[in-house]
Amino acid sequence: MRAVVYKGPFEVAIEQVEDPRIQHPNDVLVRVTSTAICGSDLHMYEGRTAAEPGIVFGHENLGVVEETGEGVTTLSKGDRVVMPFNVACGFCKNCSAGFTGFCLTVNPGFAGGAYGYVAMGPYTGGQAEYVRVPYADFNCLKLPEGTEKETDFVLLADIFPTGYHGNELADVRPGDTVAVYGAGPVGLMAAYSAMLRGASKVFVVDRVAERLQKAREIGAVPIDFTQGNPAEQIKEQTGGQGTDKGIDAVGYQAQAQGEDREEPAIVLNSLVETVRPTGALGIPGLYVPSDPGGPDEQAKKGMLMVSVGRLFEKGLRMGTGQCNVKRYNRHLRDMIIEDRAKPSFVVSHELPLDEASSAYEKFDKRVEGYTKVVLHPQAA
Repeated sequence: MRAVVYKGPFEVAIEQVEDPRIQHPNDVLVRVTSTAICGSDLHMYEGRTAAEPGIVFGHENLGVVEETGEGVTTLSKGDRVVMPFNVACGFCKNCSAGFTGFCLTVNPGFAGGAYGYVAMGPYTGGQAEYVRVPYADFNCLKLPEGTEKETDFVLLADIFPTGYHGNELADVRPGDTVAVYGAGPVGLMAAYSAMLRGASKVFVVDRVAERLQKAREIGAVPIDFTQGNPAEQIKEQTGGQGTDKGIDAVGYQAQAQGEDREEPAIVLNSLVETVRPTGALGIPGLYVPSDPGGPDEQAKKGMLMVSVGRLFEKGLRMGTGQCNVKRYNRHLRDMIIEDRAKPSFVVSHELPLDEASSAYEKFDKRVEGYTKVVLHPQAA
């Protein structure tokens, strides 16, 4: 089958790879009709992880069941399904508690598994014509038949639940004011989710004009950090107090204000200053224990200079960690079905799989309006 294969920093290629097969009675094979490029894929694409050439990328996958293992009970050939990026067993201590992003079964020696991602287990990615889904009864979410709302439903694999997760981590409640740092796909989903949860005012911080315009279009207040300290800009619009809650949708490759260099802890420290005393921070943005391209020796070890003193002084709470997609995807799916949510507003491009190399390059460089790319390996 054809698949997107990582070749080395800033290079992917469409290559023929081995077809997946049923390996366990609980597996299914899915014919992939939509698969999205994620901002976290760019960390591998740029050589900023320990990813080795040969990985098939793709953890945001939707398609149609083609074959089922003999132990599968709730799925049949022809079912349209979307899979959380988390590969999870459904029965370990963490899965039973709802922490499916930290499954203790699927990736021995590490809490958590995922498709097509470094250190997340042996699960081939879905930027390909087919993907194997283990523990399929648990990991597949059924969708309505047909092709309707395809670009909405594929976002249930990761970024819509992840944006919502940022709000859960920050305990966003009706009436809260919220600051979201980052207007990429996850940041926009976090802002959108805050509004779905009843936030009274949402600020979105970024420097890319097209992304800030997207934030404005959904009713958020755009804050361009190139025009001044974002925390001060937000305080000016909140009576000097700052927001009730804050969400980091950027992670460790954050840009220093006014300079063309990375400052990995700048968003964390900006949120500490942005959020009022006794508020809460949600950190779904990716941080890693090892960053080969870090700007200094400490950053390369995942050790950042965070203002813990101010965090403590202000009595701020902080929640971190990757999204437990299963906790949210069913009710977010139902909101899409009932036209209460339409997350596909972030999708800028839908392309055939063969254009993946160009799409990665343009998405990485933030050119031509690239905000979120959905690839279509096969017809729906």
